[in-house]
Amino acid sequence: MGHKIHPLGFRIGITEPHRSVWFAKGRKYAQLVLQDAQIRDYLKRKFASAAIEKILIERKADRMTVTLHAGRPGVIIGKRGAEVDALTKSLEKLAGQAVKVQINEVRKPEISAQLVAENVAEQLERRGSFRRAMKRAVENAMREGARGILIKVGGRLGGAEIARTERDHAGSVPMNSLNTCIDYGYAMARTTAGAIGVRVWINHGPYAQLQEKEA
Repeated sequence: MGHKIHPLGFRIGITEPHRSVWFAKGRKYAQLVLQDAQIRDYLKRKFASAAIEKILIERKADRMTVTLHAGRPGVIIGKRGAEVDALTKSLEKLAGQAVKVQINEVRKPEISAQLVAENVAEQLERRGSFRRAMKRAVENAMREGARGILIKVGGRLGGAEIARTERDHAGSVPMNSLNTCIDYGYAMARTTAGAIGVRVWINHGPYAQLQEKEA
């Protein structure tokens, strides 16, 4: 039996905050979980070119706050904020309550695990070399200040008959350490040969040092 655990679920409540913050009981809970999933799917599809890293949803009694962390926030904002107004109205229709939309820019997409995974997957869909894509992502992340990076791709790589997993890494990535900031991202490349999964782990260093920098 394997003992794998999701890297984000492993850290939630300890070093990582919840992506959805609200409270509900009984059937209402299931309805809100489904609604959160629908909102995230809708935003990912609508702003596929905005490089969305993560979507945080917070619900209060009378209002819901949706925070988007994106590498290209201008795509979401639009000219003079026109897109944001239209987005707010569509989310209010979907959620059935007042919605406030906040947009935060991801300063360094090269060291965001989710954006790196999506970038590699995009190159695989364009029939690029998986080795070149992984190598370039590793080099960019280390150049931008990452302590370490690990990339794994699995599937029918290069159109091969038999699926396999390949990896590339640099630096140190302690996956079981809870006092180290490990960012995780996953994306899927849908190629003509089949689906190829891309997983990325990026080490940002000890939490204590990151807190000192912020202070």
